[in-house]
Amino acid sequence: MSTKTYAGIPQKYAALETSKIVLIPVPYDGTSTWQKGADKGPEAFLNASENMELYDIETRTEVYKQGVFLADAITENSSPEAMVSEVHKATKDYIKRNKFVTIFGGEHSISIGTIRAFNECFDNLTVLHIDAHADLRKDFHGSACNHACAVYEASQTTNLVQVGIRSMDVAETRVMDEEKVFFAHDMAKDEYWMDKVIEALGENVFITFDLDAFDPSILPSTGTPEPGGLFWYETLDFLKQVFDERNVVGFDIVELCPNEEERASDFVAAKLYYKMLTYKFAGTEEGDEYDNHFNETKKGVSKFNTEEDEY
Repeated sequence: MSTKTYAGIPQKYAALETSKIVLIPVPYDGTSTWQKGADKGPEAFLNASENMELYDIETRTEVYKQGVFLADAITENSSPEAMVSEVHKATKDYIKRNKFVTIFGGEHSISIGTIRAFNECFDNLTVLHIDAHADLRKDFHGSACNHACAVYEASQTTNLVQVGIRSMDVAETRVMDEEKVFFAHDMAKDEYWMDKVIEALGENVFITFDLDAFDPSILPSTGTPEPGGLFWYETLDFLKQVFDERNVVGFDIVELCPNEEERASDFVAAKLYYKMLTYKFAGTEEGDEYDNHFNETKKGVSKFNTEEDEY
């Protein structure tokens, strides 16, 4: 990728040593089963970010001044399992460096690695899964590291809360905890759905945001668009409430499938990422110290992980 800094920000705000935020691009599209192109998502997102105004009108802040380090892209694609392993290792490394770690995919299988890393570093993790699809298959097309399996592991090892779901296989009903699933058709009729989601979250929250959670009318460029999705301001209202009321420890955004004839989706993804950073650091001064409160002694939390730490 040619981008030297996130959003073209000055180098003084982009150095690893002084940045509070790390952004890891993962241009991977090895298991998607319909429209290909999610591997081009990170580059399209970064290009759009360079053309985005960096003053946030709502909060009257410039969050990039907290420092955003653009890490090297993870390009491992020899197998889904190898990719997940590399994402897991890189994510955990930056968490241990006391950074607010964010990841931009790529297809949703990358989240298996990100969630595993956060679960190994933070106590009593809740995974807030915002998506059109349940992604709860134990395995799919011969791999447990398929995009259709993105949060199966999280369902077994974390407090998984799912929002916006409107497409799934019947087999996934046997895995999901329906008390912690907020289906899109119910949300459309329930003015209190945001409050109910917040009540289901624990203190430490990792957000995995699949862009097909949005209605295709505002973000059509994704691999598996589904009608009946979220709209912009309700999404921002919800996210702001989550960041205000819980400790969001990190997030990933996945499934941008760029289309040269439709660049608005790239910009929506770029703006969403920046708004989420803004909500995380609203009220934080540029020179304030950041502590991500990861637990250095937490071990053995993921029955799926058999690797030794290499840090």
